[in-house]
Amino acid sequence: MMSIEGHVVNPAHRGLHGVDSEVVPFLLPGTGGITFNIKVGDPAFGWAGDHLEPGVSTILDEKERNSGQNQGYNMLACIGNEAKIMSGEAKGNNGTVTGHHGGAEHVIIDFPDKALEDLSHGDKIRIKGWGQGLRLLDWPKISCYNLSPLLLEKMNTREKKNGLEVGVAAIIPGHLMGSGVGALSMGTGDYDIMTTDKNQLKKHKLGELRFGDIVAIADHDNVFGRSYREGAVTIGVVIHSDCRYAGHGPGVTTLMASPDDTIIPIIKRNQNLADFFGIGRRRKGVPKVPWTQPTKGQRKTTPRSRGRRR
Repeated sequence: MMSIEGHVVNPAHRGLHGVDSEVVPFLLPGTGGITFNIKVGDPAFGWAGDHLEPGVSTILDEKERNSGQNQGYNMLACIGNEAKIMSGEAKGNNGTVTGHHGGAEHVIIDFPDKALEDLSHGDKIRIKGWGQGLRLLDWPKISCYNLSPLLLEKMNTREKKNGLEVGVAAIIPGHLMGSGVGALSMGTGDYDIMTTDKNQLKKHKLGELRFGDIVAIADHDNVFGRSYREGAVTIGVVIHSDCRYAGHGPGVTTLMASPDDTIIPIIKRNQNLADFFGIGRRRKGVPKVPWTQPTKGQRKTTPRSRGRRR
């Protein structure tokens, strides 16, 4: 367990329109800063934004994001690690690491609302980095990355004769993985579920994904690099929102990987960091999300209607 420190990263934007996979321009909020109204447990789809990160986005070195120090900050911060605000008006508030975002090189942390109101971009945040190097001694084919022992204890796992069952919110077909495929560093970053093909999203019920969901990726090997391998299984966590660019979508940070079917994903309810740790949208006293993309049998609500039927 090692101490690492960062701070809230300033939101960045080119100030120019992007163009989505349907050749439609968009100009939307993106990564960085303190996101007050989006938390783990909230839908990953339907927001007026692109690559949105729930809660607090942090970094060590904004100018040299690929420096050894910043990569160390990312690599040592594991999902489920304890974070603490060490300076400023929000000093003393504790939070939980919920993701790494590759490219931006951010570490994403959930803090209670009272901390968000007082937190400043210059305040120091210390993380007790713990988890890299974790091994499952009875399952040598399974590699673990970014997985804190605290999260492992809370995940729904069960040992079987032929493998390790892991509870997940969804199973992602390998052919839908896009941006980030081929990356060699499993200890930092994420890679994206492509969402251009809406029929595939409906077929596999992926439109219901939420920030913090534990998911399985079928036929993808994350042992020594993110690649297609028939029969391989990767377990990860959803860390950022849907995206408009071709080849992008909700990001997944790796937690476990096996080059074969040693990992057995089982779909279960409430397989989310918010449920495991009582954080984000499941934190006591936090109101329900003010707006959600309607699912079957639901009516759409907006901030203006505040839940009233339209």
